[in-house]
Amino acid sequence: MQDKPKEEPKVVGVEVLEKSGLDVKKLIEKLVKATAAEFTTYYYYTILRMHLTGMEGEGLKEIAEDARLEDRLHFELMTQRIYELGGNLPRDIRQLADLSACADAYLPENWKDPKEILKVLLEAEQCAIRTWKEVCDMTYGKDPRTYDLAQRILQEEIEHEAWFLELLYGRPSGHFRRSYPGEGPFSRKSRYE
Repeated sequence: MQDKPKEEPKVVGVEVLEKSGLDVKKLIEKLVKATAAEFTTYYYYTILRMHLTGMEGEGLKEIAEDARLEDRLHFELMTQRIYELGGNLPRDIRQLADLSACADAYLPENWKDPKEILKVLLEAEQCAIRTWKEVCDMTYGKDPRTYDLAQRILQEEIEHEAWFLELLYGRPSGHFRRSYPGEGPFSRKSRYE
């Protein structure tokens, strides 16, 4: 006797999004790329942070660490949503890295100059801002859950950009010390709390 093909479950959460005009497959593709960027940024920020040395670099490590840990939090936060929507992450980490929405944040040749590392950090945050804004635009009014998660991530990415602009150009940012490393004041909390 032949096995019956497995029937795909009806997922009302996805059905409702599609009825609102959202291309869920396209959204999943965008989320996988954005989430891959958060994961690779976390990895590269680990290396960049290690190379912030000397008197000037030591003072920058804490800020780089906050951004690094919050990017890991963004990866974890949105990975759950990808699976809820019926998507998944590649099984091979190399494929995940290749899908990243943002360029790799490589250690610059002149890594002994902390400003060169800050420029790499800034470019990564600016790419993240553009990427999460696209997700917000795609989901606004159609997918409140994904929109809420993406806009919270976007808020933190905008803060990260401001930190690095302050450090590079002496531009005021309103940076404040996190209560603990990787706090993620927006992405850890519901906007309803």
